[in-house]
This record gives sequence, structure tokens and C-alpha cells, in this order.
Amino acid sequence: MTSEFMTNRFKMALQNRQKQIGLWLAMADSYSAEICAGSGFDWLLLDGEHSPLDLRTMLAQLQSVAPYATHAVVRPPTGDPVLIKQMLDIGAQSLLIPMVETPEQAEMLVRATRYAPQGFRGVGAGIARAARWGRIAHYLDQANDQVCLLLQVETRTGLENLERIAAIEGVDGIFLGAPDLSASLGHIGQPQHPEVVAAMERAIAAILASGKAPGLLATDEATASAYLAQGAQFVAVGVDVLLLVQATQALARRFKPDSAAPEAPSPY
Repeated sequence: MTSEFMTNRFKMALQNRQKQIGLWLAMADSYSAEICAGSGFDWLLLDGEHSPLDLRTMLAQLQSVAPYATHAVVRPPTGDPVLIKQMLDIGAQSLLIPMVETPEQAEMLVRATRYAPQGFRGVGAGIARAARWGRIAHYLDQANDQVCLLLQVETRTGLENLERIAAIEGVDGIFLGAPDLSASLGHIGQPQHPEVVAAMERAIAAILASGKAPGLLATDEATASAYLAQGAQFVAVGVDVLLLVQATQALARRFKPDSAAPEAPSPY
């Protein structure tokens, strides 16, 4: 099997400043993931932070998405090097790490995703799906270059250190988490508060100036379009569970207008 099999085209697109439109997956289910994989999005976020996704269900989702053109980006619950090693071994190439606040933390995460001498990722490719159990020629020589590391900056401290975090070699993009950022700035549940929006806009400009890719999640079409126009490169424009909530409630209202559940505002 040739090494072309492992080329990270999502990472290449970000390096070439190409817009990548994504969908957030929180159902932690391989069947629904495959349905979404055929919908035409550039990338799908497999959310292990705020959904019941674990290593086994993550593997099943990666296998379900693999035959399609879309790219899987995996978010662990935390930037634990042990979890990172396991996720890379089961075939994740692009990782989105939550709650990064310092350049020292960013440097550690870069090293956790790389084999020595650039890092300390444990070598187990011969028994790992990532290398197709030893069938991908020269996997160990090329794996480091194919990792796409995206770091979430979503606190006041993270914003203060943003330029230093973005400057770390091996970081490919910075994801701005508006819900947590709004809470950190004193406006919990208000990602569209003027102070939060202004902080997001300044951050996008700073990330672009660093040569890295800015990303975010915005389920409101106008908001997503505005951030894309400002230079955001990888933007998730929907969440699977919210789409299901909206579609099922709308259908129920048409037939049972007096008993349908109230519409819930999106936190994004």
C-alpha cells in the first residue's frame, strides 16, 4: 500500500488558504456519521468533549467516514498525550484540542502528536490501523508531516497568549470557541455579545497574520458568512443534534401546534 493513502488533504487545503466548510457531529454514532459523510461537507468534527464518544465509537465513526471525500477531525475531551496517541493509532490525522491557554501547552501538544526526535508519540505502527497494520510503506517517515493539529483558544487567558500560541511550529490552526469565550469574558450564553464578537474578529486577524488557519463553529448562517468573509478558513456551520432537534420540532409543530416542545436557542 502506498503512502499516498495517508495524505492529509484537509491540512493541505488549510496550508493553501482554501475555505473548508464542516459539520459538527455530537451523536457519537457511526450510522449517522456515515449519513453526514455523504452530504458534501469538507470536514466532519467527531466530538469527544461534549458527547458520549469514546475510543471504540470514535474508531467506528472513522471507519464509517473513510470511504467518503469528507475529512474527519477528532476532538478529544482533553489534551492528554495518552489519548492523543490512541487516537492517532486508530487513524485520526487531524485533532482539535480544547482549552489551550499557553504556548507551553501548545508545544507539549505538538510533541505529543509527533514521533521522535520531534516528539514523544509512542511507536506502535505495526499493530495500528493508522499504518494499516504495517501495510503503508514508510508510515513512520511520513506520519509527523501528515498530522494536522488544531488548538482551541476559548478563554481570556488563551486570547492574551494567542499570538505566542499561534507562533508555535507544528500548530496548523487555531479554533475560536465562542461559547466558552463568551463565558470567560463575562457574557455566558451570549456568543453574539459585541465584546465577544470584537474579540473573535481581532483573533481571526491575529491568527491570519501568524500564517495559521482560523476556525470556528457558527450555526447561524449570517454569522458564519461574516466570519468567513473576515478570513476564517475552517468553519463548522451546523451540529447534527441541533439539526435533528430543529427538523423534528418543526414537523411536530405542523401537526401538533399546541403540544410541540418549545424552540431552544442555539448556544452557537
